[in-house]
Amino acid sequence: MSEQHGIIVARELGVAIHSLRDINDAIGACIGRGGLLLTEADLGPTFFDLHSGLAGELLQKLVNYRVRTAIVVPQPAVYGERIVELAREHRSHPVIRFVPSEDEARDWLGAAEATRGG
Repeated sequence: MSEQHGIIVARELGVAIHSLRDINDAIGACIGRGGLLLTEADLGPTFFDLHSGLAGELLQKLVNYRVRTAIVVPQPAVYGERIVELAREHRSHPVIRFVPSEDEARDWLGAAEATRGG
């Protein structure tokens, strides 16, 4: 597990979001940590189908529990205009960011942790 700034890297922890039941396990693993880094590989295809409700449920719970999360999606357009819009809306969100690379994810999560005094 990456301990840089207390960041949880989902794949290193075995965290993946493929269904609604995966969300609580992911949230529980991240409470009190510096943040969560999710990549496309950590998210099932259902996440990118906004009609499924999986993305909305995950994002809402992350906000509710204040789990800072960077979601790495290098090319949101691959998943359609709705995902592009979602990524754009979260460009400057204080809790959830869609970013194009893991380096940017780590930078944002690390900077956020530094300002919290972690």
